[in-house]
This record gives sequence, C-alpha cells and structure tokens, in this order.
Amino acid sequence: MYVYGKNVAHELIDTKQKIEKVYLYKNFNDQSLVNEIKKLPVKIEWLDKKDLDYLCHENHQGIVLRVPEFSYCDSNEFTKKEDSLVVLLDHLEDPHNFGAIIRTCEAAGVDGIIIPKNRGVSVNPTVIKVSTGAIFHTPIARVTNLVQTMDRLKKEGFWIVGTDMEGTDYTEIDYKGKIVLVIGNEGKGMSSLVAKNCDFIASIPMRGTTNSLNASVAAGIMIYEAIKGRK
Repeated sequence: MYVYGKNVAHELIDTKQKIEKVYLYKNFNDQSLVNEIKKLPVKIEWLDKKDLDYLCHENHQGIVLRVPEFSYCDSNEFTKKEDSLVVLLDHLEDPHNFGAIIRTCEAAGVDGIIIPKNRGVSVNPTVIKVSTGAIFHTPIARVTNLVQTMDRLKKEGFWIVGTDMEGTDYTEIDYKGKIVLVIGNEGKGMSSLVAKNCDFIASIPMRGTTNSLNASVAAGIMIYEAIKGRK
C-alpha cells in the first residue's frame, strides 16, 4: 500500500511502523525528515513530480511511502475493560469521514473501532492521511457480521447506543459502563437490523435549517457526550 504526506511519514517513523520503500521528490526540501528516513534500513528513490503523481493521485507533499497493508486487530483486544467505550461504524463509505472519526477517537481515548468487512470503507491511504497519524494509536477491528458482533457485546455487558434523527435526546442517555456508539452510513443512516438491535437510539437536535450532520461531526458530538456522562 502506498501512503503519503509529511505527517504520515513522521508518524510511521515515530511509531516504528514497517516502511518498505520511500519515494521522494527530487527537490524535496524537508531536510530534517530526509535525515530521519536515512537512519532507517529502507531504500530511497528520488523521482520527478509526474512519477510521484503516478504513484499517488492525492496531495503527497513530495513524499510517498510503500508500507504493508494495514493490520486489523481482534475486537476482543479492546472490549474486555470494565468500562470500554467502543465506536461501531455501520457501513460508512467516505474515507474522509472515517479518517476524521479515527482522529477524534484517538484524541478522546476511545478504546477501539469496529467496522464491517464488506460494503464499507476500509483503511486506505486517504484514511491514513486524514487521521493525521491517529490510526497508528487506535485499535480497529473488522468483523463479518455487525449484528452478531452487537449480540456478543451485549452478552459481555455492553449497552448499544445507536444514532438517528428520530430518537431520545442524546444528552438524556446514560453512558456509564460498557458502551458501544453506533454511527450510521452517511446517506442511509443505520441499517434496519442494526437499529433494531440497539438498546437506545440517540438523536442530536437540529435547531437550524440543516436537517442532518456529517457522520464525523455527529460521531465527535456523541463521543464527547459519552465521555462527559461517564465522569
């Protein structure tokens, strides 16, 4: 997998992630980053901008890195705590939303994220870039069936809090204990089966003319409300 950007490079180095190869623009001017890369047992290839653009169609800032595919963890690694706070994404599609949610989860101290294996965004270069390195500090599990996973977590003592426009005011829900926050798809929201298996449905009041929030914004509001309610 090819990832890109100076911040991503710094995080890969700082967290000692495996880097297979580094591609740099011939006129790359961040000498301190170059010096850090040269300390690693990795080959550097200097390229023209068009060659870097061929490797990566995004704003790569003159640096592209080849790394192994992202390694997902088992959800059991982060659901055993007495008061685990977990975010479950119900078939999110936008990598920018996913990256922003990862960043918020890491900043807020969320224990882990669960995503489905199919019909949803997975960890890709855009997600890694948008997360600004938070992805290297956030456990992410991929599961075959979200509803079965929810059922298992309920048996382990979790309360499942879904999000929808029609529900209880999000400030009136008790977030103490083991909590899973469910964020639905950007356009369709939660699937009917996922919604049916939630213990509570939380709604963020819309007081203006806008009738919905971006998924990553809604996730941020819910995460920090849950943290506030758990103190």
